[in-house]
Amino acid sequence: MQLKPEQLTAHLARDGLAAVYVITGDEPLQVQEAADRLRHAAREDGFRDRQIFEVQQGFDWGRLGAEADALSLFADKRVFDLRIPGGKPGRDGAAALVEYAADPPPDTLLLVTLPRLDRAQRNSKWFRSLDKAGRVITVWPVEARALPAWLKQRARAFRLDLAPDALAFLAGQTEGNLLAAAQEIEKLALLHEGETVGLEAVMASVAGSARYSVFELADSALDGAGGRSLRILAGLRGEGTPALVVLWSLTRELRVLLAVSHALAHRRDPGRALAAHKVWERRHGLVTMAARRRPPGAWQRLLRLCAQADRAAKGRDAADPWQLLEDIVTGMVADTGQPASA
Repeated sequence: MQLKPEQLTAHLARDGLAAVYVITGDEPLQVQEAADRLRHAAREDGFRDRQIFEVQQGFDWGRLGAEADALSLFADKRVFDLRIPGGKPGRDGAAALVEYAADPPPDTLLLVTLPRLDRAQRNSKWFRSLDKAGRVITVWPVEARALPAWLKQRARAFRLDLAPDALAFLAGQTEGNLLAAAQEIEKLALLHEGETVGLEAVMASVAGSARYSVFELADSALDGAGGRSLRILAGLRGEGTPALVVLWSLTRELRVLLAVSHALAHRRDPGRALAAHKVWERRHGLVTMAARRRPPGAWQRLLRLCAQADRAAKGRDAADPWQLLEDIVTGMVADTGQPASA
């Protein structure tokens, strides 16, 4: 029987523990938490003896059958924690799992963890036997569009409320790594439990004191100070500031510059664009001045460069993310002589 990770708590409360659980998926945090929840439920139900079987090359599958047939020396209830990191039990393992599932020993819980399985593996006899004998929990990665909602729910579990811009920043920083996201939320909860947390607090958690230099870099680039901007960028790199932290700040500014430049090019009031992007009033003049330096197409090209830098920082592009950041900063301070409006 199939279960979603979010259904596990309700299942345990309603049905109690099954004889067999299989957890499969490539998202480490959710796999770990589902397994931890089952181990905790087992301890609460009197399962005191736990044996770990790590399946590596040369693993003796006869051990599983021998332990299943033996009486526990220390407790009446036992947990067999079977870990198959390669996802393939092999011929001997498949036969052992089919035999075990056909007649699970009493007062024993078998917990099997595997990576994501393909269709052929899920249709195999050994997998279908385990499914029939208990429950299968399949973990799927959280999609990028669903990540902010996941983060918000996670933060609320720690009595933490993340402001929208802080939520967007954290989602961008931890995309594809729920474990890193969970760790950031736990760090924030230690300092801000019960509070609403804004962008600066989240940036402080991710990048430490360098957050001030990140904002300083953005303002320097907007001001057209090329040499100073590149020195700040080099300093951020030397301090170990994550490239994604710097990129997020610059991308945010470029989106505003594109919107304001577009308004100016069409002889519309830039104030509406500034308000829509929630730019502080004291920065209106700085942003508007910067937007006048280049036409909308130039800002759009820099945003495409940001997208490449994002891929590079995440290992999806061979380019050097810091070189791309330097190109972005240089592009922001340049004056092409083609203003957005006369």
